[in-house]
Amino acid sequence: MQRPTWRSNGKPKMAQPLIAVSTDVRCLCKTDWHATPQQYLDAAIAAAGVFPLLVPCFGRRLDFDRLAAAVDGVLVTGSGSNVHPSLYGGDAGELNGPYDPARDATTLPLIVRAIDRGIPLLAICRGIQELNVALGGTLATEIQERPGSLDHRAPQGVSRSEQFAIKHKVMMMEDGCLREIVGADEIKVNSHHRQAIDRLGERLKIESVAEDGTVEAVSVNYASAFAVGVQWHPEYWSASDEASARIFRAFGDAVRGHAAARSNT
Repeated sequence: MQRPTWRSNGKPKMAQPLIAVSTDVRCLCKTDWHATPQQYLDAAIAAAGVFPLLVPCFGRRLDFDRLAAAVDGVLVTGSGSNVHPSLYGGDAGELNGPYDPARDATTLPLIVRAIDRGIPLLAICRGIQELNVALGGTLATEIQERPGSLDHRAPQGVSRSEQFAIKHKVMMMEDGCLREIVGADEIKVNSHHRQAIDRLGERLKIESVAEDGTVEAVSVNYASAFAVGVQWHPEYWSASDEASARIFRAFGDAVRGHAAARSNT
């Protein structure tokens, strides 16, 4: 059983389990910062009920086994950067950037550790692309240029809420875990990307597609724990959109289950 902490009124309160959260490398004030947008942290705390810990992008300098032993979940966030094409045999031209190789060197091994060790994993936007590449898949770039494709990019020159507005439908696979989580055959989501899954990675199963066939969500086949990636941004509306909240609640429940099982052993 998970060990309780205590409130000031003397009643027990279950401790928040720890999750690892990916970061980006950003240059601010002429120095590098390792950071992540607040929306992910708010959703982790308020909707999933977990304690987010930011993982700096130091790649092989990090002891990933030690990190995996210390946390009960992994949240891989979205980003304005793209996975470097050299990692999946793509075109490493400037147009497919910007890139963040330090993040790639950190998130890909972290994703593999989480899957191998049965640690609950939620991968969002860039995160689903990292998940696919980590398992041997490839990415399609500038998908809005494909014949018949929707424009999945965010509109420019508008407010952030308008950029992340819920705007198009995605259909759930009948036998998928995500259909059960959101409780619907289809939902409406936001869209903020110009890359998407091309060749599906090993062990991945498609959970949802957009009307134009773009893969919008995946899960890891035969995973021993919750392991889901979504191309949209449920973190932005987790306080007001039920489907978004359900995804984070399901992740939080899986994290608590992992923490409880680890405590019992």
